Amino acid sequence: MNSLINRPAAKWLALLLLAVLWFGTLGYRKLITPDEGRYAEIAREMVVSGDWNTPRLNGIKYFEKPALQYWATAASFEILGESDFAARIWPGITGFLGLLAVFFTSRKLWGEATAWLAGGILASSAWWIGNGHFLTLDMGVSAFLTFSLCGFLLAQRDGASAKENRNGMLMAWAAIGLAVLSKGLIGLVLPGIAIVAYSIICRDLKLWTKLHLFKGLALALLITVPWFLTVSKANPEFAQFFFIHEHFERFLSTEHRREGPIYYFLPILAIGLLPWTSLLPQALKKSWKADGQFKVNRFLLIWAVFIFAFFSKSGSKLPSYILPIFPALAMLMAQTLMDISGKALRWHLLWIAIPGLILIGAYPWVSTMESSGTPQIYNAAYALWLVAAGVVLTAGAVFGFILAGKGKKEAAIATMALAGLIGGQLPMVGHESYAYTNSSYHIVATVKPLLKPDSKLYAVHYYDQSLPFYLKQTLQFVEYVDEFKMGQQVEPDKFMSMDNFVLQWEMDSHPVAFIDSEAESDTFKKLQERGLKMKIIAQDARRLVITKP
Repeated sequence: MNSLINRPAAKWLALLLLAVLWFGTLGYRKLITPDEGRYAEIAREMVVSGDWNTPRLNGIKYFEKPALQYWATAASFEILGESDFAARIWPGITGFLGLLAVFFTSRKLWGEATAWLAGGILASSAWWIGNGHFLTLDMGVSAFLTFSLCGFLLAQRDGASAKENRNGMLMAWAAIGLAVLSKGLIGLVLPGIAIVAYSIICRDLKLWTKLHLFKGLALALLITVPWFLTVSKANPEFAQFFFIHEHFERFLSTEHRREGPIYYFLPILAIGLLPWTSLLPQALKKSWKADGQFKVNRFLLIWAVFIFAFFSKSGSKLPSYILPIFPALAMLMAQTLMDISGKALRWHLLWIAIPGLILIGAYPWVSTMESSGTPQIYNAAYALWLVAAGVVLTAGAVFGFILAGKGKKEAAIATMALAGLIGGQLPMVGHESYAYTNSSYHIVATVKPLLKPDSKLYAVHYYDQSLPFYLKQTLQFVEYVDEFKMGQQVEPDKFMSMDNFVLQWEMDSHPVAFIDSEAESDTFKKLQERGLKMKIIAQDARRLVITKP
């Protein structure tokens, strides 16, 4: 990598290209339900209400997660206006900063060449790209966990001065506090598990004397406690729901219907590391080799393995839960890639071509899929984006293979990284093919001109999380609870029975109701049987909108 790193202009050009590719597509897609609509709407309601203390979703108290990302998104709305881009800017920024943290930490530990490889691997890994361009809380918490990991590594590395140890650990503790404020106690639990496991496995109890526990805990508490106190004071029900239900009960039970087998995350890891997955076995094998008094690579391995195992044993699983292990794996794989021979690199590049060819070959299957909620035309459109991604990955592998054969290892790796970054973006960008089904944007665009100033909006036995964000107002729930069970208990007046809805409908001048239009839904038939006076004003594959004739 020396020819690249010795040319400052090339480095800045690479960073600029990365930034353009990373941020340039954030606003291309419409927000989809449930996650993107949910987290954008909570932030929107903070701006509208002026209450940045109590999170609300569709006007109802919502305490499943802490408030940091809501604040960040609300701030972006205040600065940039409400838009799809502004809604996704926080995962975009934190994902990008995570790349920079991995780069600077790797440069300090192993030199600039390895740093470019580590940053490049992470920037072009499918799962880091995907989560950096999708509005959930997982990229934010993963980025802060990455900052804590990087601060810890810099503090504990051999040769670190007392000042560097203190500053690194304070950075780690501050990041832990921000991780807790992003998604809860896992911000502390995951780093804690890794440190305990490392000190036991490597018999390094001296490590505990260099953690700055008292200063660090004080800093983390200073960051987290104020909001937890103020939200608990304003909402007495918060503490029990957030700390007990959303942490211990979620981990120990399958109540949230997110269970999965013990191997649930293995395919996600394999696909998420593309195009670098084939480096993983060798990287893990080499990582156990002692590399100093503080064994950096062993700690990275323990970090990845124990976090992976923690979520594999959990009763609640979602694909993005293992995102925090990707930066550690990128640093391990960068060292493997640094030492790889030209011949071995060519074999690796051949393996990369396989998933690319699979994406191309999947076209006939994906393009003909159809269901009641997803017409075939949308699958056919998305299949073309998958083909494009497959072509980019395959082309990157082929050109990289040729370059590696000519002894141009640096160019081969850069080609594959660029192909991974672009190829990883294409399936995300192409998901806009499903905007008419997975987002309410288009049906809201049809309905909004028909609304009157006194129109009251109802969500009848159905709720699309993106509706209130695009409508710019909340809806009255009718026989719908789902994730609002706690909200129903503390604010029952915000939930309406079907009987009361029918009565209210007759009294309203210009009511509008959103219901499920899929074939298995019988809500519309039930309303007809009750003699409700109504007419359809908009409909798509998943939603039906009615008003009074």
